[in-house]
Amino acid sequence: MSEIPTLRADLPADCHAAAAALNRDCACLSVDRQALAAALAAGGIDAAALAESRPHLFSDTVVFVGEKSLRRMADLVAAVERVVALPAWQARVLSRSPAIASHGVAHPGVFLGYDFHLDDDGPRLIEINTNAGGGLLNAHLAGAQRTCCGPIAPRLPDPAAVEAAFLAMFRAEWQVQRGAAPLQRIAIVDESPAEQYLAPEFELFRRLFQEAGIAAVVADPGDLSWDGQRLRCQGEGIDLVYNRLTDFDLDEPAQAALRQAYLADAVVLTPHPRAHALYADKRNLVLLSDAGALEAMGVAAATRDILLATVPLTVAVTAEGAERFWSERRRWFFKPAAGFGSRAAYRGDKLTRRVFEQILAGDYIAQAIVPPSERRVHVDAAPQDLKLDLRCYAYAGQVQLVAARLYQGQTTNFRTPGGGFAAVVPVPGHSTIAP
Repeated sequence: MSEIPTLRADLPADCHAAAAALNRDCACLSVDRQALAAALAAGGIDAAALAESRPHLFSDTVVFVGEKSLRRMADLVAAVERVVALPAWQARVLSRSPAIASHGVAHPGVFLGYDFHLDDDGPRLIEINTNAGGGLLNAHLAGAQRTCCGPIAPRLPDPAAVEAAFLAMFRAEWQVQRGAAPLQRIAIVDESPAEQYLAPEFELFRRLFQEAGIAAVVADPGDLSWDGQRLRCQGEGIDLVYNRLTDFDLDEPAQAALRQAYLADAVVLTPHPRAHALYADKRNLVLLSDAGALEAMGVAAATRDILLATVPLTVAVTAEGAERFWSERRRWFFKPAAGFGSRAAYRGDKLTRRVFEQILAGDYIAQAIVPPSERRVHVDAAPQDLKLDLRCYAYAGQVQLVAARLYQGQTTNFRTPGGGFAAVVPVPGHSTIAP
């Protein structure tokens, strides 16, 4: 293990600059792999098998982020929540969404993921996701940092507290819809769940629910059935579905039983199609970066200021603007409005004419490129500068956990040596943490 960060007073006083210096110069390998394996084993995960099948799931280092940037991310999350609560926002967004998004549900939906890049001015929102994965994995990772890391360890989240917050979130979702009725059984649902890259997290959640006295099962949509009264999984009644599907509108035939139960209000589905429409449809970023649209919807000036300072300019891609988009393509990142996981997303400077024609024929937005910041790691004793992004796991306008992802290439991919999920260490202003 390389030298552990110690106290020193010669870093930049600004917390953002200090964090950047630490990310460049601190070579600490802080993850205690034995502690992480033990934490995962307690959740039913074979850490050795996980390391073999997913060798780049976890990075061995931490990422430093200025406290000012963390506060600004939290302010952005709260600002979006205020906007989404506005009747004018809901009317505008739902008018262009599938009909199922207008199905009335009161619970907001678990695990919103707000993804950020950091530039010289701080965090910039790249996108919002529903059913953001990795929260429980990152809670365990944060708890497996070496305690000898001096000032680092006290600044990391307590995994037990994060687990408690996650569990309380699911209970809150249930209580909003069902009041004091007991929550007895949860189904964690994804297509071919055992084949998903984050499948180990499904088992962690199953154990978490069961230890809280809630029966839980991991299921494929094909395991579900609707008897006209109740959603069932292999014959057992299901009260709540933790939805990890990327068929956000439940359109595919495999989701028929789940869709029927949801529309009949016979199951609490979280997150749900309404949440995806209100938060995660990428066309929303166009509105969130448009001063005139925000003002017209009645968004308060202070909230507009937070959004416009944090959400990069985003515009709809239209055939009428084709020549302009092509000539200016190097300034844009093109994303499908209904996309997820960076699929079919393209940096403009990597575009071919053929792909650009596909973009024009599809439903795309273009977002001003904000290059990701970097974290220097050592792979086989050689320094490597990896890109990083930050994810805020949030519920009802509150940030529950912040984690980083380290990678090379155009998008996060969990294929980069030295990369993967990384714990986030806050760096205060006038920081004395240094390598």
